[in-house]
Amino acid sequence: MTNVVATVAKLSQDACYRALTARDARFDGVFYVAVKTTGVYCRPICPARTPGRARCEFFTRAAEAERAGYRACFRCRPEIAPGNASTEAASKLAHVAAARIEAGFLNEHSIDELAAQLGVTARHLRRTVQVELGASPVELAQTARLALAKQLLHDSKLSLADVAFASGFSSVRRFNALLRERFGKAPTLLRRDHGAAEAADCIALRLDYRAPYDFASLLGFLRGRAIAGVEVVGDDEYVRSLALGEHKGFIAVRADHPRGVLRARVSLTLAPKLMEVTAKLRALFDLSARPDVIARDLKRDPLLKPLVTARPGLRVAGSMDGFETAVRTILGQQVSVRGATTLSGRFAERFGTPIESHGFCARAGVTRVFPAAEVIANAAVSDVRAIGMPVARAHTIIALARAVASGELTLVSGADPEQTMAALTEIPGIGPWTASYLAMRVLRWPNAFPAGDLILHRALDAKNAKAAIERARAFEPWRAYATLHLWRAWSERVPNAQGG
Repeated sequence: MTNVVATVAKLSQDACYRALTARDARFDGVFYVAVKTTGVYCRPICPARTPGRARCEFFTRAAEAERAGYRACFRCRPEIAPGNASTEAASKLAHVAAARIEAGFLNEHSIDELAAQLGVTARHLRRTVQVELGASPVELAQTARLALAKQLLHDSKLSLADVAFASGFSSVRRFNALLRERFGKAPTLLRRDHGAAEAADCIALRLDYRAPYDFASLLGFLRGRAIAGVEVVGDDEYVRSLALGEHKGFIAVRADHPRGVLRARVSLTLAPKLMEVTAKLRALFDLSARPDVIARDLKRDPLLKPLVTARPGLRVAGSMDGFETAVRTILGQQVSVRGATTLSGRFAERFGTPIESHGFCARAGVTRVFPAAEVIANAAVSDVRAIGMPVARAHTIIALARAVASGELTLVSGADPEQTMAALTEIPGIGPWTASYLAMRVLRWPNAFPAGDLILHRALDAKNAKAAIERARAFEPWRAYATLHLWRAWSERVPNAQGG
């Protein structure tokens, strides 16, 4: 078999077929196989009988298969396949645009607005996405809506109208017509034939990933940094409040280990933002990572080899809200992780919005929604300082809030790391360490590296940041994952020593 860790751009159709016949789970979400005689496209792990090579056609994205006239398989459910987080994407612009589209940007905005956010013309954006991804922005959006709709018909008890609107459709009639055209069945028949009996007080989401996956370690990382009143992290479950514009609600996530997936429950009040919620959850739990590729590369270094061997599924925790994570990080400057957690709880208590728990999320501890940047931008320095921080740090948080609220600073997954880090360090009180840490978690940049981190200096036997950067060249392009491994190993060696 050819090198199964090659990027999809380098895979031939024959190599894809060999991966298909091996049922190699490392390719799940990296390519899709369409069967010419049935008109159906599948994930490479589909349990159906493997078709002959002459009957197969391979695509890198679901939208390409659908554009070619194929419909999604009901057995392997391509709509829940993990994403492809390769750092070798042919076009960074196309990759970022696709991520925004799949998070529902075009449900409420135009392509012109998306292009303006990305700093290009709408014509250039359409052309780049079409050339690099094989589908137009509109087709990508339609595929994302249909995928979510199919998932909700399978896994939730939402009414058909609610499924339509939660999936980003503005018309139930359009929703019905497109589902019938794409899947060959009316929505009512899809639910009757394939729906599951889930509780009706929330939206059930299944989130797939590529094994191995160290969910316990990721929960441990989040537990040590949880914001009191906003998040509760148990031994096997993560629960939090969330506000997306005027829509507020709760999310609970736990692992379904036997099936190798995460199960999320989302408040019905967040249904209009479900595509965005799903994208945020995938980022928070780093579900599009390729652990096989990361482990292969990092094991080449003798320092990291035993660490990666011990924890091959270690992931970099993302962020549900960039502003929230940035504030939590600033509050942690020059204090312990525990001290920062105390301050962040006070911050949420003083400025956050109360929210009443009910239904599946009725539990003590989650009582508030973290304050929006607009709220803090208008706060007085004395009010922010009153939670127990130096006046300079209060000024930093307000300046950050004003930059985010005005749109001068965008803290979202996929934002340009160099530009965003440069903009962050222009804010007095934010240095390279904080900017790099936010690049790891908020921007989801796999090569981010907080070179000034003292724990990394000790772990790498580096005298300073310059020496750490030089030593970390061996970890590229996965320096963020190397950082997590080194932090984890050092915390086990030195109790109460935690990076980040």
